[in-house]
Amino acid sequence: MKRILQELRHKPILWLLILAPAVIVAEHAAPQAHTLLFVLSVAAIVPLAALLSSATESVAAKTGDSIGGLLNASLGNLTELVIALTALRMGMFELVKASIAGAIVANLLFMLGISFLLGGLRHHVQEYNAASARLQIAMVLLATVTLLVPSALAGAEQFEGTRFVQA
Repeated sequence: MKRILQELRHKPILWLLILAPAVIVAEHAAPQAHTLLFVLSVAAIVPLAALLSSATESVAAKTGDSIGGLLNASLGNLTELVIALTALRMGMFELVKASIAGAIVANLLFMLGISFLLGGLRHHVQEYNAASARLQIAMVLLATVTLLVPSALAGAEQFEGTRFVQA
């Protein structure tokens, strides 16, 4: 119990854990208050993600960088996976597609851009490993193609069904 209280003092974000049972109570008390349930759920996920990150870091400290990196890559998007599985169960396929596309863009482009920006603010001259930079650019290109090709094909299918083509 002492260790838990110590963690709560050092990491104030963990106080949001009280929102996890609050979501369940709010769902039973006001099931039609969708906005309230959404906001509470989002706020309840934040400390859970922090705990997951802390757990993978502590495992990485004991097992080494390779296992830690594998765990971080596997469990880093666990919250997105839970949301996607819940949405799939409810038949919200478009939400799952948008969530996957958003995860790709956020992880590859947004995080890379923020890293460059913050690194540039602190260190005005930055050096990069050329092989790693080529790998990252190839991943960004692959992600871009992965997102663009299905969109282009969906647009082509819609174009074929127009009256202009049928006439």
